[in-house]
Amino acid sequence: MNRHERFHRDHYHRFRHEFYCSHKYRMRHNDWHRDFHRSHRALKFLRPVFLLLIILLIYLMFKFPINKVLTFLFGVFILSQIVQLVWITHLEKRIFKPISQLHNGVKEIAKGNFDVTINNTTFNEIGFLIDSFNEMAAKLQENEILKREYEENWKMLIANISHDLKTPITSIGGYIDAIHEGVVTSPEKMDQYLQVIRKNTIYINHLIDDLFLFSKLAMHQLDFQMESISIKPFMEDLMAEFSFEFQEKGFDFCYTDDLEENYPVLMDRQRIYQVIHNIIGNSVKYGPAASLGLKTRLYRKEALICLDIQDNGPGIPEDKISKIFDRFYRIDSERTKDLMSTGLGLSIAKELMEAHGGKIQVTSVLGEGSCFTLILPIDNEERI
Repeated sequence: MNRHERFHRDHYHRFRHEFYCSHKYRMRHNDWHRDFHRSHRALKFLRPVFLLLIILLIYLMFKFPINKVLTFLFGVFILSQIVQLVWITHLEKRIFKPISQLHNGVKEIAKGNFDVTINNTTFNEIGFLIDSFNEMAAKLQENEILKREYEENWKMLIANISHDLKTPITSIGGYIDAIHEGVVTSPEKMDQYLQVIRKNTIYINHLIDDLFLFSKLAMHQLDFQMESISIKPFMEDLMAEFSFEFQEKGFDFCYTDDLEENYPVLMDRQRIYQVIHNIIGNSVKYGPAASLGLKTRLYRKEALICLDIQDNGPGIPEDKISKIFDRFYRIDSERTKDLMSTGLGLSIAKELMEAHGGKIQVTSVLGEGSCFTLILPIDNEERI
């Protein structure tokens, strides 16, 4: 017998052994299950039988006079039957009925019905088991809801990506066809077409970069270079950079540092810069082109470091503030198309802040502007 045949023979015998063992276990499990239900039905049947027997014995004892010895024996027998009846009732209420409820609950879970709860009236080990079962069912129900939400979000994500990619790709294709077919002849028109193609290409690259970053955040696969950083000099350098950019464009920019002392903050420099850049970038996109103004303020609130970024833009409607951090959400979709926004900037900023143990708060007044507050915990102190 060669090695190949020996391998198949050994594999066959191992499979037979595993199948036999699993089949034997299932048979034993089914036998135990049937024995339990037989015992349960027997106890439920014996309880009224014992009760009728006791009543009959009491009736016979008083109906037909007998001597004291027989009376004593009858009394002992009746007492034993009463004790047995009480014990059977106790077993039925405290053990067999809860176990039967557990069995039915497990069957519902196996069917995929996680919205099941067992009413617990016992305070023994079986009662603790029922409590654990209810906790498990609640957790499974919660996970099922999260799973459905994830699937819905995934479908929406695919639909949004398809829509956001289709528009610029269609535009690029149309302009390329026009150039290829010789529709455009003048150099000025050709330059305009190429500028539109370049603009759409940049938008697609930004969208792909944001999608890649967001997917890594969602899967917790983004690497963070965390370090304890002195917040005052970090913000001074960062705000000086933004101030220079605003002055070059003729915009107003004001930075105020209200920290009484320097505090360490555990963070990734690049990611926090990205958060602030996304929020300030939004203010520039949606703010007034001629008179844009931005005020930033750094301060401490309890064990937290806060940075206010306030603009003089159009503001955000109150009913839309809670949605601005959703993926691909745009307050004004028609206007946002012209700004070539991916709709992921604020969503990414929120995820990055939460990865640092922080958060973003927003207040806004229509016609006056919005204020984004970035909140980070001070290192070595309690986090939010």
